[in-house]
Amino acid sequence: MKKHIPNTITCCNLISGCIAIIFALEGMSLMALIWIIIGAVFDFFDGMSARLLGVSSPIGKELDSLADVVTFGVAPSCIVFSFLSGVHQHNLLFPFVAFIMAAFSALRLAKFNLDERQTSSFIGLPTPANALFWGALIVGTGEWEGSIPYMEWIVFVMVFISSYLLVAELPLFALKFKHWGWKGNEIKYLFLLTSAVMIACPLLLWKSVIGIAAVIAWYVVLSVLTRKNG
Repeated sequence: MKKHIPNTITCCNLISGCIAIIFALEGMSLMALIWIIIGAVFDFFDGMSARLLGVSSPIGKELDSLADVVTFGVAPSCIVFSFLSGVHQHNLLFPFVAFIMAAFSALRLAKFNLDERQTSSFIGLPTPANALFWGALIVGTGEWEGSIPYMEWIVFVMVFISSYLLVAELPLFALKFKHWGWKGNEIKYLFLLTSAVMIACPLLLWKSVIGIAAVIAWYVVLSVLTRKNG
């Protein structure tokens, strides 16, 4: 019975992604983001449960990637698609550029399954981080997007940037702690402290939900800076 627990949790991630897609296509970006976050929680616990129960399997790995493509690839792409459809109604093909990100998310997950270097860190932007960035960005800017000139073109360019980051040979640190001491974890603790400030300070970031997008961007920047300094 216990061997089915991780796969059941993974399926909950997949279902969460399907629900997020429906909300995104209905223009309900906040609800879509909430279900992406719920999917991320399930994604965290499926791997943990597999390790704790000692029931990891090849089919579980493949199922996990399939669920992640839906929740962290297709769902955020639908959020961006819905946004672009609303601000660029005279060009019916323009919004479909959002799904380039879904394709690159699938490619990133396929590479991750074959890449043995990503056991304690990441190479390329993880798909959950990319999904949270887009969900938070679209939701957080929803009330004043019309006041930003060429917002749709900014999003257009950013879709290609984030798609590139998903598959780039860019080392990014992972929040995996072998111990809780300061030495060796300086960058991780610095990231957690600054991230808490970004999310909790609406005066700096207009809305706390934008802080989530800022945290993801800061994660990439900090990884690049520490790699150069290292």
